Amino acid sequence: MPSAYVSRPRIALPAHRVTVDEICANIQSAHPTLPRLGAMLRYARHTQVATRHFTRPLADRTISGEAQIAERNEVAFADAADLAVHAAHQCLDDTDLRASDVDCVITSHTTSWTVPGLDVHLIEELGLRPDVRRVPLSTLGCAGGAHALTAAADHVTAHPGSTVLVVVAEMLSTVYSHHDTSPQAMIYKTLFGDSGGACLVTSEPLGPGLRIDSTWQYVLPDSRRRYAGRLDAHGLHFDSEKSAINAVTDIMPALLNYLKEQEIDDIQFTVLHPGGPRIIEDAERGLGLDQRNGLEDSAKVTRHTWATLREEGNLGGVGVLAVLARTHDDPPADGTRGLLLGVGPGFAAAGGTATWQT
Repeated sequence: MPSAYVSRPRIALPAHRVTVDEICANIQSAHPTLPRLGAMLRYARHTQVATRHFTRPLADRTISGEAQIAERNEVAFADAADLAVHAAHQCLDDTDLRASDVDCVITSHTTSWTVPGLDVHLIEELGLRPDVRRVPLSTLGCAGGAHALTAAADHVTAHPGSTVLVVVAEMLSTVYSHHDTSPQAMIYKTLFGDSGGACLVTSEPLGPGLRIDSTWQYVLPDSRRRYAGRLDAHGLHFDSEKSAINAVTDIMPALLNYLKEQEIDDIQFTVLHPGGPRIIEDAERGLGLDQRNGLEDSAKVTRHTWATLREEGNLGGVGVLAVLARTHDDPPADGTRGLLLGVGPGFAAAGGTATWQT
């Protein structure tokens, strides 16, 4: 396929920086008599997330308070839209493009229900053309950013010369609920953060960065319950089965077959979703990074993913955009070949092979 070039993403992080100690203290205050609380808090700290950003203070009623679904939903979309607009404005300013230059807008947003969606909101707020093509993605969760990039790459391949704006926003603080007391819920409380991100995808480069050479999408058979969202009167919840921890390993045969077809046998850099330590480690192992380079060099290939996880948490679909932004600050060598990969519910993967160009 013809190449698609991705501009440097702009990431909008909200103002409230929340540490793991603050979250663990909040959990302990809300559940002082919960059985095995100490063990659950240890599990939560094993996410390796030191800090993350929320759009509202941790004590706000829409996060750790008693806000019901209507209020949580309204706040989540308003905050997501604000971050999305901010990131998109910055992205256009970086490239000296106007809103009228955008031919297609691809959005991903899962953490609140709204009609019309983020795509229509952006058309009004950014002043995009009324005839701009829209590809709204609304239920992809953590896979949303990578899926949006593959869709954008496919679009510019089909429409050479077009400019695609990719915008992702997730308010994962909206799943923070003291009504959830399972070990998985305690982990998600410390894992997730809020953010918005935007980038442009074009058939000619707008500057140094990622060139997507081929795209890949895959849904693991019979996996729709491994990771799933759930709504009740208190809001949005995120559940996972025990088999979820093996999901990355389970998609590896299909991913390795795809890489073989693309004649990629030496991955020198990755733009990998910072979903959690197990996701990153299993990806390193499955791709053979540890066997080829040793553990130290393996960590170098995925260092931007680890740094994003530690400092910003799991940002959902924005995660791969945040990793790509860090890659611009500390890039691989010109012509280096790598892998873009995002994963999300039930277990779905999206990404592609890529080359770094300076």
